[in-house]
Amino acid sequence: MQQISFWQTWLLAAILMAIPTTLLAQEAELTLDDLFATPKLTGTSPSQPVWAPDSEHFAFSWSEPGNPGRGLWVSTSNGLEVDLISNTNSPAVRDMVWTDANTILSLRGDNLWQTSLSQGVDLQLMPVEAGASNLSISPSGKQAAYLRNGDLWLADFASKQNRPLTEIGIASLSSLAKGRYSRPEREIGPGIWSGPTYKWSPDGKTIAIHVVDRREMRKVPFPDYLASETNPNEVRRSYPGDPNEIRRVGLLAVESGNITYLDLPEPHANQVIDFNWSPEGALLVDIATDTAVERKLYVLAPGASQLREIWRGVRESRMYTSFGSTWHPDGQQVVFLSDMGDRYGLYTIEASPSRDLPQLLTDPSYDVLSSPSIAGDALFYTGNGVNPYEQQVYRLKISGGDPEQVTHLSGQNVGYPSPDGKYLVFMHSNDTSPPELYVVSSEGGDARQITQSPLPAFTERTWTAAEYVSFPSLVDDYTLHARILKPTNMQPGKKYPVIFGPVYSNTARNRWAGNYSLVQQLLVKKGYIIVQVDSRGSNGYGRAFREEFLLGFADQDIEDYASAVAYMESLDFVDPDRIGIWGSSYGGTLSVYSLLMKPGLFQVGVAAAAAVDPMFFGTDDVAIVRTPQTHPEIFERKALKYAGNLEDKLLFIHGMQDHVVPFKTIAVLAEELIKQGKDFDFAFAPGATHGWSREQYYDRYLFGKMIEYFDRHLAEPSK
Repeated sequence: MQQISFWQTWLLAAILMAIPTTLLAQEAELTLDDLFATPKLTGTSPSQPVWAPDSEHFAFSWSEPGNPGRGLWVSTSNGLEVDLISNTNSPAVRDMVWTDANTILSLRGDNLWQTSLSQGVDLQLMPVEAGASNLSISPSGKQAAYLRNGDLWLADFASKQNRPLTEIGIASLSSLAKGRYSRPEREIGPGIWSGPTYKWSPDGKTIAIHVVDRREMRKVPFPDYLASETNPNEVRRSYPGDPNEIRRVGLLAVESGNITYLDLPEPHANQVIDFNWSPEGALLVDIATDTAVERKLYVLAPGASQLREIWRGVRESRMYTSFGSTWHPDGQQVVFLSDMGDRYGLYTIEASPSRDLPQLLTDPSYDVLSSPSIAGDALFYTGNGVNPYEQQVYRLKISGGDPEQVTHLSGQNVGYPSPDGKYLVFMHSNDTSPPELYVVSSEGGDARQITQSPLPAFTERTWTAAEYVSFPSLVDDYTLHARILKPTNMQPGKKYPVIFGPVYSNTARNRWAGNYSLVQQLLVKKGYIIVQVDSRGSNGYGRAFREEFLLGFADQDIEDYASAVAYMESLDFVDPDRIGIWGSSYGGTLSVYSLLMKPGLFQVGVAAAAAVDPMFFGTDDVAIVRTPQTHPEIFERKALKYAGNLEDKLLFIHGMQDHVVPFKTIAVLAEELIKQGKDFDFAFAPGATHGWSREQYYDRYLFGKMIEYFDRHLAEPSK
């Protein structure tokens, strides 16, 4: 076993801090190749930690700076001892669970590995089926379940045998090569906006499963241009107003394989947000309508056959159901995240039939940003407190009292409490620091850093921290908030170009955002001012700000960007004739529509994976746009209608295997722009899906195209 040591890295950092700024200013120019080199500048981010049942240790996968693969690491609860415990020659760790307080089971390649802390042994235990994922240990610790091709399998440690527990999975219609888009016709898996897949009952006799059936959805052509000949694939994909996937919760008897499906309402029109077992074996089921205007909590008592509704919430409008629910330790109450108030909050309600209203547990002055996690005698959650730019972890004792802030590092913090609630591991990042694991006593004190991921080439450079500003909206009484990165050593009297982006909601945040952060830093070093705005739809400012723009579709939020542009133009170091905007997905939508609806507001726009026709949205977007049958006016708001307004420079970036925003929609808009004699540019990625920036071999090419486009049209003042 290898003891982790970072003193060399910290010593180097201390030396660098002591170097005069005149010398630091002479560091080598940052290039696009630096950003996307292998290994990555930021190193390997640690995985989510997993606590041992006795709270004495936690495990995570990670690799030291410059080392390939992901090893299995274990830390004591206080973070004083951190060890690499996996065989360095074994495949990368993909998943891990504790079988007991001393033993970890991990998924590596097509095998389960067993690691003993007391014996210092890391051995291959048994093979599993190829493609295994979502590992979960049985309550007895003698078996593990996993998903494979849409079905649930069981690995028995004594017999070293694997057996299928279900025969549900049906392969995709598509025959696209690996790395391009396909999804099963039917599977045990997540539905809209992810969600649970399966969970063991406390006695290990039953597994609750989430079954998604897409066979009633329309077949959409999905040509694969990278095949030897164009491959006319089809995938299941519906549009607003179409039949949606069917989602059901089933109870799987482990021994017999029999499945009893719960009688949930409208399985084609409701999403399953969450389900959880109580210690006594009652099942809590949390569902919401696809339109996200109604939510229900059900309980299935042990031995019962009928669900009992314990709460129903109805709203006129709601965006994204980032909710969750769990059992109170007493097994008699349910704790759930809801936005029934002005802010997201945690509520509790009796699990028995009751007319009592849910009781708010958390501070109503700020948003709770995570599902509840109960450990020991307390409830842990993340919230933005008094500062919408920050995200901290809070503890609320179950016995009552005021919430206590556990984390204090400035930035974004996501917490994972120990089972006894005495310690909190949290993932921390900020404007200039990629995610790292820390641990802190839940009673308070200084946090101890567990991982140090970036390469020396990252730590040796200076990175630009953001400023956070506020300014008034030009159309109403709201105060808007923005995050700004400025070039260092700005010259008095000089005017600088501005790039807004990536644009989206919830972007004025003190956090590291992967490739987006690296690209922002490169642009700043090239002399651009970078701005991100918390436009309508962002949390931290109340329900009205979060929701009133819904059903407007690139309307009120664009006005927020107009207000932000006006604010930036008021600054004497900003060149009002050199302002650009870019974003991906709905951020791409905002970029396109800003140029088409407000010509001249931005001189340059880059629209990646942009949704430009609501008719081709997915059925998971009905919470935003509803359906053509109920809200036809929204579906008239096609970018195509405004193509004639284009006056500014526009670059489209799009993956030709984009399953969320079909490539067809951009092709149709491009055709109309050509017809109208409009000038624009296009960068496409033949095998990329919606997350174009996540396709490793496309990163450098597409980000390079974007940066080159801004350099060409914004870098220097027009003559």
